[in-house]
Amino acid sequence: MRTPVLRVVLTRTAPALAALTLIGGLPAPARAEQAGGGATPATDEYVLLPDRVFDGYTMREGHGVAVRGAVITAVGPAATLPAARRHVLAGATLLPGFIDLHGHVAVQGVPPATVLRHGTTTVRDLTGPARPLGGGDGSLRQLAAGPILTAPQGYPLPVWGGGGGHGHGDAAALAVEVTDVAQAREVVNHLVDAGASVVKIALEPGGSPGAPWSKHAARVPSPWPLLAPDVLKAIVRGAHDRGRKVSAHLSNATGARLALDAGVDEWAHMPCEALPEDMLARAVTAGVRIVGTLDTQSQCSGVLANTREFVARGGTLLYGTDMAHTELPWGINARELELMLHASHGKLNAEAVLSAATGKAGEHLGMAPLGRLVPGAPADLVAVRGNPLHAFKRLEYPELVISGGRFVVDDLLRGSGKGQAMHPAAGSPH
Repeated sequence: MRTPVLRVVLTRTAPALAALTLIGGLPAPARAEQAGGGATPATDEYVLLPDRVFDGYTMREGHGVAVRGAVITAVGPAATLPAARRHVLAGATLLPGFIDLHGHVAVQGVPPATVLRHGTTTVRDLTGPARPLGGGDGSLRQLAAGPILTAPQGYPLPVWGGGGGHGHGDAAALAVEVTDVAQAREVVNHLVDAGASVVKIALEPGGSPGAPWSKHAARVPSPWPLLAPDVLKAIVRGAHDRGRKVSAHLSNATGARLALDAGVDEWAHMPCEALPEDMLARAVTAGVRIVGTLDTQSQCSGVLANTREFVARGGTLLYGTDMAHTELPWGINARELELMLHASHGKLNAEAVLSAATGKAGEHLGMAPLGRLVPGAPADLVAVRGNPLHAFKRLEYPELVISGGRFVVDDLLRGSGKGQAMHPAAGSPH
């Protein structure tokens, strides 16, 4: 088998960090934080009794959640839950930990522990080193795509290509130029073998006003080269053969048409430019799911119209923030949730928006019941004071964060009976 020749691309914004990814993945400080240092181990079995529970799809009053070790064992009214140590979370809402389907945490050096403390318990990075699933045990659960697959001299090379070099089969590169069908298959297999949970491609010709990448000086004017249709189809076939979805960075009708023709599963952004209605209808019919990143795309002229039309036709809009952009929070992004709610023009209610970041996101990853509060689900939970259905902003400041049954933030437990055995009938939720 021919060894693919891959072009390694380093970002101008973080050249030192990117160089470290070529040596062995994450730099030492990030690896230490991933290990979960500082997370307080949970007791063997305990029950959380808030005022209300959002289970990943539905808000339920008067329910609690029982946890044993790293797993949820029961959800229901207080009287039906085990006679374990009980924590009454008066006035609070308990939810699954949030899942951000579009991040750049590793390559931009965002501290995983910071992200976790702010309520996001799972992040899927869509650039950076390819590596196996890790975390979830008191540390941030992280999935990775590995490098973006692109055409020779295609995006992100024109914007982020300064300081690039050459390598052979390096799954830690930030972008890989794919020239032909044979190489496409080899590169996909290489990334999956390295642990990539999804394959990301670039179908970005540039030139979209308001797009974040358009704000940076490009070495080469647009339009930028795009993957050839046969190469693109080979990437998709190869990924599907290995049980992986393909996520496409695209911004306009040119990239969207290529993605639809090749059978791409997911668009990594809501397109920046307004798409024809029949193209959005075709995407819905094909089962394409779109990770919104509406906040960072909010200056694009077509994002709101595309979102409205896509959701109105029954399309699935998922939560992803493009975390690591300088204007975005390192954790739950309330503005992203607000934009999802309002851009849908009433087609999504607040519960559906929260589901896009929890239950539906876990299902999209093929990791259900991750993102749910149901028996057998990982014990990833966050709690906030009040009802987030009335104010998403509350979610940015969780007062309880649990990862794999381990307490990471426990402010709500102070005075709740933490460390005290309580009678099973005591502390019924309001």
